[in-house]
Amino acid sequence: MVDGAGKPLPPWHRIQGPSDASTLWYALLRKRERGVFIGTLCIRHSPRQASLEERGWEEVPVGEIGPRSPGAA
Repeated sequence: MVDGAGKPLPPWHRIQGPSDASTLWYALLRKRERGVFIGTLCIRHSPRQASLEERGWEEVPVGEIGPRSPGAA
């Protein structure tokens, strides 16, 4: 789901984080704002993750990260 330069195709945007980010150390969080999801990475089990979750952010389950197969709902 990226172009020849490795950038996400519209309407997606790259989530900023280290190139070696893994779900072992980082949590991907999302929040619905104005009808669309926004996302961020944070270090797992950190005060920042707790603060974001208190403000309505939710962790994206690992199985939902990445492109969906064609025809998936």
